[in-house]
Amino acid sequence: MTIHKKYFGIASLSIAISVALGAFGAHGLKDSLKSEYLITFDTGVKYQLYHSFAIFMLAFLMLHYKDLELKLIRSFYLFIIGIILFSGSLYLLTYFRLQGNENMNWLGAIAPIGGLSFIAAWLNIAVYMFKPVKN
Repeated sequence: MTIHKKYFGIASLSIAISVALGAFGAHGLKDSLKSEYLITFDTGVKYQLYHSFAIFMLAFLMLHYKDLELKLIRSFYLFIIGIILFSGSLYLLTYFRLQGNENMNWLGAIAPIGGLSFIAAWLNIAVYMFKPVKN
């Protein structure tokens, strides 16, 4: 399996998970959670969806810019780390709030680390897209 095919597969799986979680949030959680907690969950879903599409885009970039493939792999891992830390912490925070456990609010402090990972991934792509192409 080529690395591109693997990235397309991972992106597709993550998109499917985010769509399922979005539907669960919209239909299964709306009557169980305060609206502010539902917004937290929805933010996690949106960022997972956005960055899953970013992984998809990254696979296309790697196909087009073969010489940058190894440098762009960093962005793939940064996107995955961002999804886990940003969206994952918001999902866990919502879960614990649903259980009535307000002691786990510290999980919200993990989300910005995931956000920094997303930013680093995008900046990594930008750096290599602005570099001149070698002939």
